[in-house]
Amino acid sequence: MNWWTKALRSLIASDTREKLDLFRVFPGFRRFLATRHHYAILRSAGDVLFLVVLISGFLGPNDARRNVAVFLTWGLLWPAIVLSWFLVGRMWCGICPFPGLGLFLQRQGLTLSLKVPRLLQKYGVYTSVFLLALIIWSEVVADLDHSPLGTSCLVLAIILGSALLAVLFNGQAWCRHLCPLGRISGAAATLAITEFRANHERCRNCKSFACQRGGEGKRGCPVYLGAYSVVNNLHCLVCGHCLTNCDRDSPQFLLRNPYSELITNKGRYITCSYIVPFLIGSQLARFLRYKPIYISFDRAMGSDAAAFSLVLAASFALALGGIRLGNSLLVKRPDPVIGRLSPMVPILIPMAFVGELVYRMWFFTRGIGDFLPTLGRQLHLAWLERLAFSLPEFPVLILSAFFMLNGALAATYILWRFCMEDFEGEVSLGNFLILNLLIAVFLLIYLGVIF
Repeated sequence: MNWWTKALRSLIASDTREKLDLFRVFPGFRRFLATRHHYAILRSAGDVLFLVVLISGFLGPNDARRNVAVFLTWGLLWPAIVLSWFLVGRMWCGICPFPGLGLFLQRQGLTLSLKVPRLLQKYGVYTSVFLLALIIWSEVVADLDHSPLGTSCLVLAIILGSALLAVLFNGQAWCRHLCPLGRISGAAATLAITEFRANHERCRNCKSFACQRGGEGKRGCPVYLGAYSVVNNLHCLVCGHCLTNCDRDSPQFLLRNPYSELITNKGRYITCSYIVPFLIGSQLARFLRYKPIYISFDRAMGSDAAAFSLVLAASFALALGGIRLGNSLLVKRPDPVIGRLSPMVPILIPMAFVGELVYRMWFFTRGIGDFLPTLGRQLHLAWLERLAFSLPEFPVLILSAFFMLNGALAATYILWRFCMEDFEGEVSLGNFLILNLLIAVFLLIYLGVIF
């Protein structure tokens, strides 16, 4: 069988054993990930980009039309990260510049190397979701996506937070437990078409656990996992450390059906249960902010912060209510092993993260035509003004509708798989139709606020 035929089967097959190991097909890709100086180059490039953003934001003009820091962050970097979720999961986290300062301090011996406390392990998820909500709220209310100084302050705050935890604890405790961007990336990575997993047959009788602990001067897993214990895409950074430590050639990079993990987890991941309803609600609120009805409401309130907060709370309540309604129609009893499930969360995950892609795509398409002119105004290169262009809005709207329709179709597919497998015989035809109608309502609401 040709590798591309097996790749297609991996993407569409419901059998989880039908997965193509991309390391076997493209050994050069494996060598690239295993060669640490390649990662160092990529991370250095990210460090340079962040340095440009910080210097430009703090020392340049505080005007988005004369400072590229805003578009580099919100129009280029953030949409690229969102797009990467669907393809390579959390691989961005493996080269993310945020932990760079903390890693540098650790290499200099400036760390207490304390054990991560159980309190942080247990409640870090709540803190990171709160920080994510704060970032999205601040992005809108403080107009960070139009403020070079505000953007740089946000980037610096995350860098310092990561550095503080690196000084206190061993490894990348910030990335594992507190990083809001890592948390949303982990939830989105459950939808990725790839997964990083160990071949447990090769792990059998391994005594060193070098993929987790490291060895011979090599770092272990920065988020305390190791390939052998990775069972989902939530936490693995796909950073390649275990490739150099494992002497059994166990790690695999598998092509898979993007909905397989969502169907398997059935809504058991607490990270997704908090992030998905908030993300849907925040997207509806952010899209609504450009509508005349919101502008009238804002004027009546007399405060953009108060108006957006109320709309955000109402949108979050709508998303949470829809999820709870869907759960009540699907789940009649708790799982005897896992407990209470929230299967409506994985059903809506495709729409939630496609919605985020659409929102970030809007910012990119509206700003890309003015990027070079902005650079010209900042560097006093007047000739760059002549390179300005604008993308027509209608094709972007059609593409947005196409993406959202695909997200809704994915949701109906996951629902169908649930009803045919995990909840077979437990969902009546009436409930099945209502659940499909609920998905359609979410789609219509999205299309309404987008158009």
